[in-house]
Amino acid sequence: MEMALFEELFSSVKYILWDYIRFATMAFVLFYFILKRPLWFRKIQKKMPKLTDYSRDIFYSIVSVAIFAIINTITFYCLIDYTNLYYDFDDYGMAYYAFSWVWMFFLHDTCFYWTHRIMHHPTLFKHVHLVHHKSHNPSPWTAYAFHPLEAVLEASILPIIAFTLPVHNSAISLYFILSIVFNVYAHLGFELFPKGFHKTWIGRFFNTSVAHNLHHDKFHGNYGLYFLVWDRLMGTVREDYDSTYETTTEGQSELNVIGRAKDSKAAKAA
Repeated sequence: MEMALFEELFSSVKYILWDYIRFATMAFVLFYFILKRPLWFRKIQKKMPKLTDYSRDIFYSIVSVAIFAIINTITFYCLIDYTNLYYDFDDYGMAYYAFSWVWMFFLHDTCFYWTHRIMHHPTLFKHVHLVHHKSHNPSPWTAYAFHPLEAVLEASILPIIAFTLPVHNSAISLYFILSIVFNVYAHLGFELFPKGFHKTWIGRFFNTSVAHNLHHDKFHGNYGLYFLVWDRLMGTVREDYDSTYETTTEGQSELNVIGRAKDSKAAKAA
């Protein structure tokens, strides 16, 4: 029994760490090296994090992954018989399966918003949440750089989902992977959505990379995870969000500028 538990824990660490490392690494290599120059106009803060920021974030991320794996093992191995996990799509049908995704996103976003605001209480912020905010200029490695106590709080969404409404095992597995991808995007440091997206009906309630980057830079406002719904309801959307988004997305890529300059020279030569 103990050996089986250890193997399950090791497996959880391996898969969670692999998912985190592969997505963070792909984003880091792509945006901080390959596309850094052509997409620099979309860099939210026009500076790069320091090497000490990367090393600190990677260290705390590995600690957080271990904590996530422990809670994952307890929930889906030790307590699996008490969860509301199901395996047959026919048990609830595809309409409910789709609804469960909406439910997970709503539940996670709501829990995150309110716990996040609580962690900004001066005492909790100083002793717990400050670790995450040491990255004023976040990178993909910041996504899971939590103090161990905050990591426990963040990972608690797993049992919260598992012990509320029924959820298919594939849904919660895919959901967690999407959660990692979104967290990497939110801390990317580059905005990927197009100019004007923040003014669309959907964009007004979507938590963009700009929105979360402002939270890291200014420390207050924009507390949501996936959405800005609670921020808009509670009046915590930062006043400089719209202007920062517009400034970040209205520039021109270096490649476009160079291309137009070459076209202009060619036209004059002709």
